[in-house]
Amino acid sequence: MIGEQKSTIYTVCYMFSKDQDEVNDLFQEVLINLWRGYDGFEGRSDVRTWVYRVALNTCISLDRKRRHRSDFVLQMDINLFEDRDADTKQVDLLHQRITKLQPFDRAIVLLWLEDISYEEIGQIVGISAKNVSVRLVRIKEQLKRMSNI
Repeated sequence: MIGEQKSTIYTVCYMFSKDQDEVNDLFQEVLINLWRGYDGFEGRSDVRTWVYRVALNTCISLDRKRRHRSDFVLQMDINLFEDRDADTKQVDLLHQRITKLQPFDRAIVLLWLEDISYEEIGQIVGISAKNVSVRLVRIKEQLKRMSNI
């Protein structure tokens, strides 16, 4: 079940990281938190919603704490840090801008970029779908105002 969500977890970690090593560290922490919380998952929401929520909460918490993580690293078959074609450069520019946002706004824009409905985004982050809509308008304006990095 969680194995099917690998790219989801990786994407969340990528949006909260500065380099490949940090992505791997965040990915590991998310997996640990998913494993620890699995018994508490009651199935009241979709598994994907639960995985997103755990991944976002983990990344936001670690972003705030910047605590030391273990040296064990899981190997990933996705590496957005090494690919340098034109599309990847655009993704990299967007990533750089998104990382300047506050963690909560980063989470919302990440979920929106994953083409998740406003209703589900609201469930994941704990706000109404209308509030998601309003915040996304503000976030998009903020991203537009950022100068090229």
